[in-house]
Amino acid sequence: MEMLTDKVALITGGSSGIGAETARVFAKHGAKVAIFARGREKLDQVAAELKALGAECMTITGDVTKSEDCNAAIDRVVTAFGRIDVLVNNAGAGDFHTTTEKCSDEFWDRMIALNQSSVLYCCRAALPHMRSQGSGSIVNLSAIAGVYGNAGVSYSAAKAAVIAMTKNIALQYTGTDIRCNAVCPGPTAVDRMDGRENALIDQEFFAITDRHMDSSIPFASAEDQANVIAFLASDLSRCITGQAIITDNGRCL
Repeated sequence: MEMLTDKVALITGGSSGIGAETARVFAKHGAKVAIFARGREKLDQVAAELKALGAECMTITGDVTKSEDCNAAIDRVVTAFGRIDVLVNNAGAGDFHTTTEKCSDEFWDRMIALNQSSVLYCCRAALPHMRSQGSGSIVNLSAIAGVYGNAGVSYSAAKAAVIAMTKNIALQYTGTDIRCNAVCPGPTAVDRMDGRENALIDQEFFAITDRHMDSSIPFASAEDQANVIAFLASDLSRCITGQAIITDNGRCL
């Protein structure tokens, strides 16, 4: 069954990881997909996969930390397809378990801009179009760190804010066909972190947070996360709004 037939979706951070897998799942379910990221080469690679699946798609290069780029991305989607049914705010990055005492002003600002402010910018640009057309579904990517605080201080704070923003938007549009939900992934099997980035992790604090998870439980896959996102984007979840759904295979129970 195709859950998203003819739905127009914009996915930020759509060139890799959960974002790229979400684009593939959306394409398989009949959506028209726009993917938004900084790097042209990876965007084109994912777009070729989507077209091979028979999907109508477009690529948009830009920086989600810049409100003008987010505005332009939404405008391009609406101009090309006439509407925007689904917004997936997936773009983001981890903070290497950087603790409060080690978090510089510059690093904090960068993490908040990418993981939190970008969500505001894209929601703010998309909602007038959804209101005009009378429907829409926003799916924001938070994280288990936004629930439990078990990552670095900037990432945990930003992802907690995403949950609060999600609930705030859902409350504003309660009783309409505009919905907003969050997905809170735990560790997910994606090829994103190289050896250099691993070396930046605060191993002492990582060990502390790891004690509060069951590390014997396997990681969820990117496809697992994408399937939940697709469900929340679809009309099958039409009675669900304002929810933050933890998708961690039960590692934090």
